[in-house]
Amino acid sequence: MRGAYLDIPGGGFYLGPTAGGDARNSALAESLGIAVVSVDHRLAPEDPWPAAPDDCEAAALWLLDQAGVRFGTSDLAIGGSSAGATLAMTTLLRLRDRGHAAAFAGAALQFGTYDLSGRTPAGRLIADEYFLEAYVGHLTDRTVPDVSPVFGDLRGLPPTLLIVGASDVLLEDNLVMATRLSAAGGEVDLRVYPESPHGFTGHPTGMARAALDDRDSWLAERLSDEIAPLPRSTP
Repeated sequence: MRGAYLDIPGGGFYLGPTAGGDARNSALAESLGIAVVSVDHRLAPEDPWPAAPDDCEAAALWLLDQAGVRFGTSDLAIGGSSAGATLAMTTLLRLRDRGHAAAFAGAALQFGTYDLSGRTPAGRLIADEYFLEAYVGHLTDRTVPDVSPVFGDLRGLPPTLLIVGASDVLLEDNLVMATRLSAAGGEVDLRVYPESPHGFTGHPTGMARAALDDRDSWLAERLSDEIAPLPRSTP
């Protein structure tokens, strides 16, 4: 096994993993020859923040401890889409504070939302979304980095790939996150795909295949074995 990848699925913090996500994870595992571990975290509104980041942190710590025994590798990466990308970033911030972020060779984040407070112009674009009330409606301050990572200290994080569509309401949020990561001295690769809406990589389109192939190639460069990823026929 050339590596292990911790996947955090999307769903606005209140929808669980889907069969489509399982299919995409299987495709990623086959493409790169890696183990893919998906996090089935607790969901809002029954279990609002911090339940989901607590579960994701626990899964990351488990992978750090068990990857060598179970998968025969210490080469790790993390990723997620939409709310999963948010949780992947907050997980990395928690791991960084524990001294473990360097164990991950890279983070592949697809169209995450990084300001849940509505304080930035990007955050105000989604201020009326249901998931905000479900996930963090009980908080008076949503600028804490464990909720809105764009406000955090982003130093000491692994290389990060940001994938987002040009027609995504979260485009500006991803542009700001890329800028903040770069200003913190991080290695960041921002890729914007034309005429693509939020969640576009979950659909069977040529643009989705191109974006996922780009992600696979980016991850392959950061995991130990230099085997080229296999081309995928479906996203």
